[in-house]
Amino acid sequence: MNIQKMMQQAQQMQEKMQRQMAETVIEATAGGGLVSVKVNGAKQLLAITLDPEAVNKDDVEMLQDAILAAVQDAQRKADEKMNSTMSGMLGGLKLPGM
Repeated sequence: MNIQKMMQQAQQMQEKMQRQMAETVIEATAGGGLVSVKVNGAKQLLAITLDPEAVNKDDVEMLQDAILAAVQDAQRKADEKMNSTMSGMLGGLKLPGM
């Protein structure tokens, strides 16, 4: 197998993985379910849902913290999903730096 063909196959695998991840929706919650966020596998924020009980003008900081925690959790889950998908595509092959 020549190097050009290998590079072409690697590029096709990468494009396939990027499409799969863009279609994957990951949800995370914080604040006991008061805040829910959805991101795709590319870690793009798709939606934020707030329980009306989360909106308290006297405790805006808690709401901000809950939103931040939910977004960070969703992004962490997206990273885990990406790593899992890559491992599956590579058949468990360990690459340096991954």
